[in-house]
Order: sequence, then C-alpha cells, then structure tokens
Amino acid sequence: MKASTIRPARKERLGEIIYGQILEQILADNYGEGDKLPSEAELSLAFEVSRPVIREALMRLQADGLVQARRGIGTFVSHRPSSRLPELVSATELSGYLRTFEPRIVLEAEAARLAASRRTNHQLKRMRDTIEALRAAIQGGHLGTEEDIAFHEVIAEATGNDYFPSLLNDLRRPVVSTMAIGLELARERSPARRNRVVEEHGKVFDAVLAQDGECAAAYMRHHLYQARAAVTDVHHLEREPFNAPNHPLDEAGDGSVHHPGEKLARTRRP
Repeated sequence: MKASTIRPARKERLGEIIYGQILEQILADNYGEGDKLPSEAELSLAFEVSRPVIREALMRLQADGLVQARRGIGTFVSHRPSSRLPELVSATELSGYLRTFEPRIVLEAEAARLAASRRTNHQLKRMRDTIEALRAAIQGGHLGTEEDIAFHEVIAEATGNDYFPSLLNDLRRPVVSTMAIGLELARERSPARRNRVVEEHGKVFDAVLAQDGECAAAYMRHHLYQARAAVTDVHHLEREPFNAPNHPLDEAGDGSVHHPGEKLARTRRP
C-alpha cells in the first residue's frame, strides 16, 4: 500500500487574516498612498484582536512594501496594489505568496553569484534561450510564466549544487503563482513596460556570462524586489528602472537609488 500524500490543510494565522483585512481596506481606497493608518490600539479595538496580532499584521505589510512605519508618528500606506488584485488572489493568500520572496532573495542571489563562476556553455545557451522564449511569449500576448521560472531554474542548476534547484523546487507552487499574478497585472501595460522583466533577466545573464558573481547577485536581488513590487505597487511599471523611491538597493541614505552595477563600482573604488 502506498503511503498517503494527503497533507493537512494549513491553518491561517490570525495575523494573516488581519493582514488581509487591512489590505482589503487599502485596495478599496479607504486608505490611499501616504495616508496614515489608525494606531495599533485603534486597530485592535476595530478588529477585536490583541495588539500583538495587529503588530504582526503591520510587520508583514511593511515587509511586503505596502506600509511604512515612522517612529513616534505612526504607520503610513507606502504603495497601493492594483484594484484587479482581488480578482487574482485573496488578500490572505497574497501574504503567503509574498512571504516566499524573503527566502528567494537569499537563495537566488547566492545562486546567481555561484552560477557566474560555475556555469557551463550549455547552461549559458539555455539561459539565453529562456530569455528569448519569455520575450516571444510576452510579445505574443501570453503570460510567460513557464518561460520566466525556467530562467530561474537554469540559474539554480548552474550553481553545480543540487540543493539549489531542490530548494527552489520546494517553493515552486507559490513562486509560479506569484509570477502569474505579476505578469497578469502587467498585461494591460504597453509591451515596452511588460518587457521590463526580460531586461532584468538579461542583466543577470550578462553578469553570469561575464563571470561577475557580485554583480549577478545584485541584479538578481534587484529583479526579485521588482517582482514583488509588480504585485504590491500599482505604479510599479511607471517608475523608471533602477530609480524607484526607497528601493532596497538604496544604501546612499539620501533617497536616491543606484543601478546595481554603479553600486558595485562605488564599493570597488579605493
């Protein structure tokens, strides 16, 4: 008799439920970009939950780039997702999908760094082929989800360490779902805007081809931050590449954002 593959349903945490309800308020435009949310105490009374639960929900919203906490002032809406988002995923499901970006950023940035020194000519050809396949899919009006994930899988394989593709495969279902959401939301934009993801893949590939591991890792991190923004920020594609405010690659402390290659060049100067 074969062992059962049935798994118990995942129980939603109360913080995730509150996350979803606050997000629904933002999506309904009850709170716009720059608006201040009610205090923890007010939200606790409104949702009839403890303040630690509210704090957990707000921390997740901040980690996902949707709100920003200002010490001593309060929490403000930083980005508003597309109003179409509820058609594609429930607010509580979205929390779980976006959470995959944290391990992906760590895993895939390191994979790109290692791939730069370990890739084979065959793997380089496969990377180039997936980029062209994604370009063709987008130009043909298709989502391009399979072509998108294929590029990430080849990068993982190019590390020469089987654990990287294995770990990425463990995240495959939520990763593919999140990719599909971002690509679907981008469908209503111009082809030039939609091709942004192709350009980002191309930058990672160029760095891997040049055997520049640090640059490959920086471009992969940037690409994944952009992928998250594609889901959480309705104005994502209107922002100039590598120049989004408060971007995680910004370490200048002046609100400006630098191209990953420029950032690396600055760190190499004597």
